[in-house]
Amino acid sequence: MTVAPRAVTPLGILAAQLEHLRQQIEALDSVDANLKSQLRQASELASGLDPYINSCTTPESPALAALVKRTQSENWSQRFSDSETVQQLEQEMLSGHLEGQTLKFFVHLTRAKRVLEIGMFTGYSALAMAEALPDDGEVVACEVDAYVAEFAQQCFKESPDGHKISVKVAPALLTLKELAAAGDVFDLVFIDADKAGYVDYLNLLLDTNLLAPNALICVDNTLMQGQPYLSGEATANGVAIAKFNQAVVDDPRIEQVLLPVRDGLTLIRRV
Repeated sequence: MTVAPRAVTPLGILAAQLEHLRQQIEALDSVDANLKSQLRQASELASGLDPYINSCTTPESPALAALVKRTQSENWSQRFSDSETVQQLEQEMLSGHLEGQTLKFFVHLTRAKRVLEIGMFTGYSALAMAEALPDDGEVVACEVDAYVAEFAQQCFKESPDGHKISVKVAPALLTLKELAAAGDVFDLVFIDADKAGYVDYLNLLLDTNLLAPNALICVDNTLMQGQPYLSGEATANGVAIAKFNQAVVDDPRIEQVLLPVRDGLTLIRRV
């Protein structure tokens, strides 16, 4: 059974909260009609933005749409309970249409031939980037979970571009060190793994020769549901992302821009 994904981005959470507030206010006869109207407009402004952006963005391929459907149909909680996955996973971990198309554009713009992905899940972003690569291009995807890696590879087999993806099942830092020792070099890197490891992944990339001279690093979830800038107690992931964002700001070796794409996408290049 497919379950609709919950709101996990700052905009999605804002839209859901505004709609909940609008419904409460609408039910009160004592509230001024003009205030109700303004709240309706605010709710529509927030809730309508993502659907409109998606409608104006090139549609995902049939292979990516099929991957989304399979991911949403999987009972991830049960897989974790049965010890088939090494960590709790959920469909909301998908990069999704807008971010996938954004990454495809970056592959095209950088003319990348070799892409490194740190954290794959069911393979949406890996396949999206592979679709933008030339036929002799390659995505090397690091994934710690054997079950989800096999799940993704089954999806790749149904795509004409899946053959461009090589999956490395191991802790990402171990894989990165092996790739560096082997002399591998990448034009684009996408980081979307465990948030507590982000600083270590970035430092290893910058301290080795894994990056091509003009390589682009893309880092996902750098807004983490708004937690890095909200008051109040943050989750462990929120704390890790805030630490990472500050480390990026403080690092003189790089320059960066944080884009408000879904849950935050930071672009980094070596100065």
